[in-house]
Amino acid sequence: MSTTVRTIDEPGGRGGKTPKRAALASFMGSAVEYYDFFLFGTAAALIFPQVFFPNDDKAGLVMSFATFGVAYIARPLGAVVLGHFGDRVGRQKVLMFSLVMMGVSTFVIGCLPTFDAIGWAAPGLLVLCRLAQGLSAAGEQAGASSLTLEHAPDHQRSFYTSWTLTGTQGGLILASLVMIPFMALPDEAKFSWGWRVPFWFSAVVVVVAYLIRRSLAEPPEFADAKANGAIAKLPVVDLMRNHWADVLRVVFCAFIAAVSTVFANLAIAYGKEVGLPADITLWLVVVANVVALVTQPLFGKLADRIGRKPVFIYGALSSAALMPFYMLSMSGGNQPLTFALAVATFAFGYAAANAVWPSFYGEMFSTQVRFSGVAIGTQLGFLVAGFAPTIVTALGGVAEGGWVVISVFTAVIAIIAAVAASTAKETKDVPTPMLGTTVPDSVKDLVNN
Repeated sequence: MSTTVRTIDEPGGRGGKTPKRAALASFMGSAVEYYDFFLFGTAAALIFPQVFFPNDDKAGLVMSFATFGVAYIARPLGAVVLGHFGDRVGRQKVLMFSLVMMGVSTFVIGCLPTFDAIGWAAPGLLVLCRLAQGLSAAGEQAGASSLTLEHAPDHQRSFYTSWTLTGTQGGLILASLVMIPFMALPDEAKFSWGWRVPFWFSAVVVVVAYLIRRSLAEPPEFADAKANGAIAKLPVVDLMRNHWADVLRVVFCAFIAAVSTVFANLAIAYGKEVGLPADITLWLVVVANVVALVTQPLFGKLADRIGRKPVFIYGALSSAALMPFYMLSMSGGNQPLTFALAVATFAFGYAAANAVWPSFYGEMFSTQVRFSGVAIGTQLGFLVAGFAPTIVTALGGVAEGGWVVISVFTAVIAIIAAVAASTAKETKDVPTPMLGTTVPDSVKDLVNN
């Protein structure tokens, strides 16, 4: 049997693996997605209760956070649809579609009339735009991580796919930096036109990402499967027949994403409640995410050396351990300590799990169903993240002393994720073509030697 050896960054063509280009394209796509999502989350905490809902502080905040969560209802449906086409038509084409859809829906949010102008139709239109964001986001990270994993060399899959989630940090940082000056405007300007400008700016980010992504080739593993007629006719059916346990495992592991929602959205609302200025709470997010830009690729490298499971489990449990100290510090009056704990909780705790999950989840599935498996599993799990602000706010998490509620919630979801991860197989030494299949002992011995 002859074997074709492909060089690592061989340009284009049907066969060449281009991991650096795939990682860059994934980084930019995730940056767009999370620029838009964090922008919405920040506005849901600080702007939308006054703009799109009647002037009732707590009820308006709960309803505003509910619109944030609505996107996560659409995401499982988007995962099924986009996963189907991603596994049949191609990763790159679906990623281009999701990118444009996300950008358009975010731009339109910046154009919506307010509650004072059209009444309850205003939050109705906001929900429709949020649903469009959810549908598009459902395929972004799953497609980007699948594409990058299949482009990457076997011994560096975790490192290259970690850039997919590092892109989320880039998007969060950009969104925060764009929002900070507009949050400093006088209320009249801020609540009329100021909050709209960051949403309009998303058009620029989308164009940049589109130009980077449009020339990226399909990964060799997928191209070979398509050329050989090995594409699943109904990926979801094959997925549930042969990988249902892995889908369920990913669902519970994906609960860990709620830590990011708590950190980036709930903490802003809680910080405001205990007296931190809005710009300081946003800077907490910026600084922690800037450090995570460095630590996440390092965690990816570590996972390529010692395995996905130990790094993921460490990230989950350290998030649970550090969150109460971070939240409690917000009311302590020691801002340097709060910044240090923000960095520790996010960049040295949660970032470990965040960096590793693209490879950890994607390696559970075969090429034929990888896009669908990661998309459906994560989007079902992400429902917890989407409604975390609504649930925790309703339980008193943004009131005085709410750090206890937030900390307990974080601990519960982190422990569930860690336990689910502990039941998975370690895949760091499995060759890419054999992922999601039963690996013969002879191959395991060859790889380990």
